[in-house]
Amino acid sequence: MTPPASEPKKVAIITGASRGIGAGLVAAYRRGGYAVVGTSRSITSSDEPGFVTVQGDITQVDTAQRVVDEATGRFGRIDSLINNAGLFIGKPFDEYTPDDFAAVTAVNLAGFFHITQRAVRTMLLQGNGHIVNISTSLVDHANSHAVAALASLTKGGLAAVTRSLAIEYASRGVRVNAVSLGVIKTPMYGPESEAIAALHPIGRVGEISDVVDGILYLERATFVTGETLHIDGGQAAGH
Repeated sequence: MTPPASEPKKVAIITGASRGIGAGLVAAYRRGGYAVVGTSRSITSSDEPGFVTVQGDITQVDTAQRVVDEATGRFGRIDSLINNAGLFIGKPFDEYTPDDFAAVTAVNLAGFFHITQRAVRTMLLQGNGHIVNISTSLVDHANSHAVAALASLTKGGLAAVTRSLAIEYASRGVRVNAVSLGVIKTPMYGPESEAIAALHPIGRVGEISDVVDGILYLERATFVTGETLHIDGGQAAGH
């Protein structure tokens, strides 16, 4: 992924960047020669050259604007946006509260909307860019042992808008793809997560490196847009 020395350094924005998949993506993009702007509620400041952090709530317009301003102000461009921030609340549909609904839709939908709209404006001015959205394979393959209607509602929306934006901007140099995840071993999951490995036909829980590898593939695959890449051990294919 390292760009030739003659090209300007590429710049990636990564949301939910302080831990788990987000932190793995920050490290991978930095190794690939990208400057990175990372944001989350809990992210700490960075003294590392080429890595800028913005602490804030991604559901807020102000946070989205500050992130984009940091990218363009510090580095002059935005090449990639990885919409990694997300909120998952799993419970029976009839037990969700209005607060659950507000919280999940704020992060998964409003958070996506505010920063993507602002980043894509810069990408259009450049004539190129790449957006990756994080979805879940529960959208494609519902499971009675993993009920999560709000995840399907919101992440299903991201899968749909991925295709819509890919076609809207295909002729203007901006690609839009998604990855659809199974259960990934992150700080959200303890050792008990191994018990749900049976959700995946491949027989194990996914690793952060599996997700990073998939997103880096999409980064390199310049003829791919509007794609949802399933990183789920075969979950979406069936059981």
